[in-house]
Amino acid sequence: MIELYQFEFSQYCEKIRLILDYKGLEYRKIEVTPGVGQIELFQKYGYRQVPILKDGETIVKDSTEIAFYLDRQYPDRPLIPTDPLKKGQCLLMEEWADESLGNKGRIAFFGALNKYPNLRTSILPDNIPSIIKNIVGAVPSELLNILGTGVGCNNDGFNEAMKGLKQDLEALSLILKERPYLICDQPTLADLTVAGLSMLLKFPTDSYLDIPEDLKGKGIPGLADNSDYEPFFKWRDRLYRDFRQSGATPPPNSSPTSIEIE
Repeated sequence: MIELYQFEFSQYCEKIRLILDYKGLEYRKIEVTPGVGQIELFQKYGYRQVPILKDGETIVKDSTEIAFYLDRQYPDRPLIPTDPLKKGQCLLMEEWADESLGNKGRIAFFGALNKYPNLRTSILPDNIPSIIKNIVGAVPSELLNILGTGVGCNNDGFNEAMKGLKQDLEALSLILKERPYLICDQPTLADLTVAGLSMLLKFPTDSYLDIPEDLKGKGIPGLADNSDYEPFFKWRDRLYRDFRQSGATPPPNSSPTSIEIE
């Protein structure tokens, strides 16, 4: 069976989960523990960043390379159009989404965690005691802003990312207002990439992801709750209903928190 080494909260991993579901492929998620799990991952495969896909003896790194591999190896429901113009548009939009929605979405999400206590506490597991959630929510945003400066998650980084994401979502909403998909009359790699990378902007409401119940349907204030971007999120949610597999909780012992080194 295909194995996906992943972080559940990674939008690049969600891109691959969505592609795997779209192609109807069975796979097992292996959750990597940040830090120690990434060291083990490097010892095993020479690469510490997720997603990493293992298919038999084949190891593929990087979400774009994984997508290309899956399309070559499992050609049913192709991701790349054959028409030269549409193929070019698809590849261009996939690369744009990785660099724009992916990077800016991550900065904006972590910036929003600093800025909005309710969002910060909603990412905590459901079994965390209320007193701990209250403590986490009470951490001053000013302190978190200082701590986030080195990684671009301070107020300035947040505001700049939000500005770009608003323009991106406006453009996507306009494109999708009168058409079913971004490039063709059926989904392509561009659609699945854009949809998957939008995960942190607004989480799906249904049980597609192993996330706390309080987080489902929530997202970054100013994006997730902005009616101007409703056409995009309606499109994203329809694509999920059509192709993403629900029932995110994996079978027992299928998602170890660290990696066994062979």
